[in-house]
Amino acid sequence: MDRFSAPFEVFASPEQDGTLHAVGPSGVVDLAALDSPVRALHRAFAHALAERIASHGVSVPQWLFLRALSAQEGPTQRELSQRVGMMEPTTATTLNALERRGLVIRVCNSHDRRKVNIHLTPAGRTLHDELLPCSAEVQELATRGIDRRDLTAALAVLAQIAANLAATPETD
Repeated sequence: MDRFSAPFEVFASPEQDGTLHAVGPSGVVDLAALDSPVRALHRAFAHALAERIASHGVSVPQWLFLRALSAQEGPTQRELSQRVGMMEPTTATTLNALERRGLVIRVCNSHDRRKVNIHLTPAGRTLHDELLPCSAEVQELATRGIDRRDLTAALAVLAQIAANLAATPETD
């Protein structure tokens, strides 16, 4: 069992050094290692979603591309990679699979022939619409019992963490 898969209680370090800890079924965990609970949360979301969309023959990465294409019609492969947060080779592989299933098409850009824009087909849009309730169910399950203010605060903190990391200059 993942050490963050069950409820845990957060408390400040007795040394009053600002360190946060969590107590869960497997003991005390130092929350200074923020990546562990964030990774566990990501895995839990992906697993819950995968269980719900598997019967449609769609993987989580494929769902992410269908969702992104539904929100923004016709991005380039690079734009889509950036929007979804995947490496371009993974994007190419995933788009190839979606294209083989007739869910997306690639169209040469009319203004720049070097670019190819990605579009949902009618079948892709239909599948997206069929999968939306699966995604909504996971969102509802994940936020069940959490006060709206707490959820808003948590999302604001996560957004700030992401902004901090995005603003950090990369090292050589």
